[in-house]
Amino acid sequence: MLWNMVQIANPIYDVVFKYLMNDEKLARLLLSAIIGEEVVSLKLRPTEHQFPVGKALMVMRMDFSARIRYANGEEQLVILELQKAKLATDIMRFRRYLGEQYRNKNNVVQEPAEEYAQRKALPILSIYFLGHKLDHITAPVIRINRSYTDAATGEVLQEREIFIESLTHDSIIIQIPYLTGHRRNELEQLLSLFDQSFINEDRHLLNIEESEVPKRYRALLRRLQQAVAEPEVREIMDAEDDLIEEFEDYQRMIAEKERELFEKEQRLSQKDQELSQKDQELSQKDQELSQKDQELSHKDQELSHKDQELSQKDQALSQKDQELQKKHEQLRRVAVTLTKAGQSPKEVAAIL
Repeated sequence: MLWNMVQIANPIYDVVFKYLMNDEKLARLLLSAIIGEEVVSLKLRPTEHQFPVGKALMVMRMDFSARIRYANGEEQLVILELQKAKLATDIMRFRRYLGEQYRNKNNVVQEPAEEYAQRKALPILSIYFLGHKLDHITAPVIRINRSYTDAATGEVLQEREIFIESLTHDSIIIQIPYLTGHRRNELEQLLSLFDQSFINEDRHLLNIEESEVPKRYRALLRRLQQAVAEPEVREIMDAEDDLIEEFEDYQRMIAEKERELFEKEQRLSQKDQELSQKDQELSQKDQELSQKDQELSHKDQELSHKDQELSQKDQALSQKDQELQKKHEQLRRVAVTLTKAGQSPKEVAAIL
């Protein structure tokens, strides 16, 4: 019914989300619902990172020291790493912040021991609010819980080890785009406060059916209603819009540059292929020319060999000519001698 519809500030904006979480009681209420265990105390840690953009806008993550009471009555002090992202590109920021948590020397507690106090690393529970969809999983809320198993038998091991607990952590991922239409339990009903399908003409505001929010969580709704009336909150939401629009323009520019670069690389690749083909053709022609050169060289060798043979024959003929000339000279001298001796030409011819 329309009379039950209320307007709240859109908590997908960092400034609104932080405004909500700055109320310690409401933050415990929200986190208890998400974790599924009671958060009995919550303290914002000084390691909170706030990065000013322009004059007021902050891209942030929030770290809490939280004492959690489990169903069996046991309590545990943990580090809650709470992060929110509108864009898929923020994944590297998540990794960097998580690494900082593991490196932080303050994330330890001193536990009494017989000889001396021992330092124990605080467990880390990371919670991610995503304004984008994961590639494959469509569940609105995903819990990643560690379990110890015997590798040989597959048996789930109940004991916990400080070594393992200090080097691994659980996570909860909330996919805001998949909240639409999901109201299967109280948590999904509570998270309807983040459902972006409720945006009205002003994307800073959501129109929420109050009856859809469980009664014990309506204080969160009231807090978001109050944010609407905060001028500074509205101003920073405008700044966030400007930043996101500028960032998206930058991404489009990068995408265009990448497309141009890709096309240039394709053209260069095509030219490289053409040059490679021409090189192959030239190489083939070089091989053909080399083969012809070899054939010509072979023919030149054959001609040279024939020239040598002809030269040898010429020398033999010349030698025979000389011998014939010599014999002719000898015969002429004999003929002269016979003629002088009184022989007639016919007698000389008969003798020779």
